Amino acid sequence: MQLKRLYGVTAVLLMFAMLLTACTAPVAPATTAPAGGEATATAAAAAEATTEAAAAAPASNLKIGLVTDVGRVNDRSFNQSAWEGVKQAGTAAGLTEGDGFKYIETQDAKEYADNIQQFVDAGYPVIVTVGFALGEATAKAAAENPDIYFIGVDQFQAADVPNLTGLVFHEDQSGYLAGALAAQLSKSGTIAAVLGTDLVPPVVAFGTGYENGAKAINPDIKVISTYHPGEISQAFVDPEWGAATARQALDQGADVIFGAGGQTGNGALQEVAAAVTAGSSLYCIGVDTDQWETLPAAHPCLVSSAVKQITPSVVDLIGKFAADGTMTTGNYFGGAGLAPFHDFEDKIPQEIKDKLAELEAGLKDGSVTTGYNPGG
Repeated sequence: MQLKRLYGVTAVLLMFAMLLTACTAPVAPATTAPAGGEATATAAAAAEATTEAAAAAPASNLKIGLVTDVGRVNDRSFNQSAWEGVKQAGTAAGLTEGDGFKYIETQDAKEYADNIQQFVDAGYPVIVTVGFALGEATAKAAAENPDIYFIGVDQFQAADVPNLTGLVFHEDQSGYLAGALAAQLSKSGTIAAVLGTDLVPPVVAFGTGYENGAKAINPDIKVISTYHPGEISQAFVDPEWGAATARQALDQGADVIFGAGGQTGNGALQEVAAAVTAGSSLYCIGVDTDQWETLPAAHPCLVSSAVKQITPSVVDLIGKFAADGTMTTGNYFGGAGLAPFHDFEDKIPQEIKDKLAELEAGLKDGSVTTGYNPGG
């Protein structure tokens, strides 16, 4: 693909400098934890073990396509966070939705390759694919189309491909902090996690981190962790199962529930929120994005979310390419941590905040580990 300029590099650099000033760019992989209720996962934690390959000049006909994982783009979680990043990057580049940037919603896993190919055939210089399950199709498309820049969200790259970035996160660390928060809030000594499929490593990282973080606070705590029993295509779009599983956990005495599984996890959060004692003796913790902003129905119980800074990371990667044609090769670690406490800020005791800050420091300097071993 021959990439031509329609505007000067200087103007584009200025445009993205303004954007990236507003959206903190990742610079280190360390997770942050809440202190005084301020936002604790910033995009400043990123860019671990990445290399940058100089590519062709920025595309004058810049267009950005996004392929969702199975489910809606406005899933109030994972897909939506990536799409927000595409929208921000596209808008900063002077593009308009529908013409300069658009998405394709995947309805079935069999559509992954075809959906990517639609953007290839339409001449899109940048294609973002969302989710571990799209990894194989994305890698194949990148190999076949070396002039197109691919960003694979949650797609760890075992080997560098010049035109493919694996946007990945330390989910075990944000899960660990969520578990530590849950254990400190729990009065019953029982907490729970309603999770997507264990076929997806990031979900297992969240779950393992959550359990180990809770046990670091209270070794005797009971953690009810339940993974969705279905295939990947079902595991993240089943809010009814999520709600029923959360209700079972509540019936077993759980008083804090972590929902980590797209729409499935949302179902769990909303089940807790519907309880009479939500927010006073029952709490919930969201995932991926700050779900206080995306899932108002969970407000009655939502103390925080175990977040991945997907949106600013997508903005940063696309911004670099649009500015000077830079394709970030290998793996790019976006920030991870806990979202603000919002309406629960004054209800979270200072000693809990202090403990989370202590754990954050330990995760950052390596003195605290999550116990998650992806190879073991």
